[in-house]
Amino acid sequence: MTQDVLLTLIPEFNLIQNADLRAKTLQTWELAMQEGGWTLESLQRMPFTLLINPCPVNFVEHTRAVAQIAIKAAEVFAAIYGDRVPVDRDVLISGGILRDVGKLVEYEEREPGVFVQTPAGKLLRHPFTGVELAARCGLPVTVQHIIAAHAEEGDKVKRTTEATIVNHADFISFHAILRLAPGKSLEARIG
Repeated sequence: MTQDVLLTLIPEFNLIQNADLRAKTLQTWELAMQEGGWTLESLQRMPFTLLINPCPVNFVEHTRAVAQIAIKAAEVFAAIYGDRVPVDRDVLISGGILRDVGKLVEYEEREPGVFVQTPAGKLLRHPFTGVELAARCGLPVTVQHIIAAHAEEGDKVKRTTEATIVNHADFISFHAILRLAPGKSLEARIG
């Protein structure tokens, strides 16, 4: 039943054409939810970041937005560049959906409406735990690379085209939402 509701919450899972990749992407989400103690309901309360408080966008909404932004960017590449800039759409979508999956073990709801980093989350940020979850579920290294390289940890590696698109899609969404945060200057919110 969890998968059916996940597919309703995040219909972008269904855009992954390869059935095995789609199944492993879903399995990774379910594993992360189980290990982090998240329910489908609590996912919808979970902020996508602890850097914006209160955060006006939840984890599911941000996941969907980033995946859709990445998909649209890949469509533009295909329309304008054709085959000169190839993008593996299934890998892109899987990575776009999973790039923050490690937050399900990095964050916890300490009390209703109060979200904090877990003790493990203070030691291992979500790109690390996300890669570990994805590897356990048998996802290909191309997807693991997107998860690993989507945040600042990835600034030291050469990103694939798919990882570059997801990285920028993530920051497009983050910076747009960051501007909505009340009471602080942009520089104070970033630093």
